[in-house]
Amino acid sequence: MKKVVLINGVIAGSIVSIMLLISTPLLKNGVIDFDSGMLIGYASMVLAMSMIFVGIKTYRDHYKSGVITFLQGFKIGILIALVAAVIYATTWEFYYNLAASDFTEFYTQHYLDKMKSEGASEAELSQALKEMENFNATYKNPVLRFAITLTEILPVGLIITLISAAVLRKRQILPA
Repeated sequence: MKKVVLINGVIAGSIVSIMLLISTPLLKNGVIDFDSGMLIGYASMVLAMSMIFVGIKTYRDHYKSGVITFLQGFKIGILIALVAAVIYATTWEFYYNLAASDFTEFYTQHYLDKMKSEGASEAELSQALKEMENFNATYKNPVLRFAITLTEILPVGLIITLISAAVLRKRQILPA
């Protein structure tokens, strides 16, 4: 089980980390906008987390004689998601500290500009600025930043784990 979890988790973590390293500079240089960046980010997470399905199927077919329970599949899937999430969050930590420590200020400016373009009042802008400044102060703490980064990807992994474990518990679905 460890081998299946590690191989698939590292592949998933590598996919999402490479996309992070490609898309963040494009975002900062204006090649893509925040909406496109978010779409690219979550699409890469779904693509990367497809390794959960592959991992559960591999374990079912090679180690469980083609039969796996929902709980066994869930355990494999969530462990793959955790490995991928830790790799993703670690990659962001390194990148943030080396090249993107101004990212929160960059995002704050984007957020306020977007609010202005949507006709926000000065009071709304002032309130939003205070909230963003509080968040930015929190984000400077590396432990909290790491936890926040984990919460970006883990829900995607959980959803794909639940679907994959439910589907692959049926022996007739993609038999070995």
